[in-house]
Amino acid sequence: MLKLKIISPEKVIFDGEVESLKVPGIQGSFEVLNNHAPIISSLVKGDVEYKSKGESNKLSVAGGFVEVKKNEISLCVEI
Repeated sequence: MLKLKIISPEKVIFDGEVESLKVPGIQGSFEVLNNHAPIISSLVKGDVEYKSKGESNKLSVAGGFVEVKKNEISLCVEI
């Protein structure tokens, strides 16, 4: 499992465990799974998709960035 925290300038949107995360990177969408290599990437306008407890969730974002390190994901977004 991955620990995901999604924050915007206004509030914490999500803080919990997920199975996977798909984000709109500047060079195209990519998916983060368990034991992903460390990465920092800027995000463009698009949809962030994540699976939590078997349930799929989608969030439209205007941009932001993502950091992945040791199965912990920090996602800072503008909605």
